[in-house]
Amino acid sequence: MRGERDCKHRGGSLPRKAIVLLSGGVDSATALAIAKSDGYDCYAISYDYGQRHITELQSAGRVAEFLGVLRHLTIKFDMRSIGGSALTSDMEVPKDSGPSDVNNGSCVIPVTYVPARNTIFLSFALAWAEVLGAYDIFIGANAVDYSGYPDCRPEYLKSFQAMANLATKAAVEGRGNVVIHAPLLSMTKAEIIKTGLELGVDYSLTSSCYDPTPAGACGRCDSCVIRQRGFERLGISDPIKYASVIDNIT
Repeated sequence: MRGERDCKHRGGSLPRKAIVLLSGGVDSATALAIAKSDGYDCYAISYDYGQRHITELQSAGRVAEFLGVLRHLTIKFDMRSIGGSALTSDMEVPKDSGPSDVNNGSCVIPVTYVPARNTIFLSFALAWAEVLGAYDIFIGANAVDYSGYPDCRPEYLKSFQAMANLATKAAVEGRGNVVIHAPLLSMTKAEIIKTGLELGVDYSLTSSCYDPTPAGACGRCDSCVIRQRGFERLGISDPIKYASVIDNIT
């Protein structure tokens, strides 16, 4: 869905508005920077859904302020009562996976997958887009350096876009179609970080850890490993603080 970035706004001469899903991590911060560089008036949306790594919301707020969004909305709802994920229950977050285990193309979905999370997130973003008269939604989904989540795949995002244009008033009335932008979809983590740095993203403001500690990011969960590997491949240091760092993560 990367080729959608240069499309013209479906609403005529009005300012181009975009909703950007903002978790506070590397990917969502980069997606926001891309949306801004493409000339959109950006509205960021974050979610307080009972996640164990709720400190990511503080990062989202810092990123939103740094990149100058017009409004940053945080939606609060409870996915912990549903559970089913290490991020929304007392289930342990997997640690110390080797690099080959983190991104091995396996069809086994890890326990850090939150059931239907991106569907819920995109649905809230779609509702806000309707209210704002926005036709563009940006998500930092990635299908290269990721943990195998089914709702990060291109076929999922295309299907959600098709559904959105069957379900929204503007599309049904012929005033405009929603486009789901996933500009990071086919990029490695190193490519994502390089793109963000070129666009002025300050990654010291971000947080990616699934199980952060008072001393900093755990440095051992899959998300930390993937993030550290991205910075290492660029030959630069990750600016955030880690409680521990895995050796030989490349």
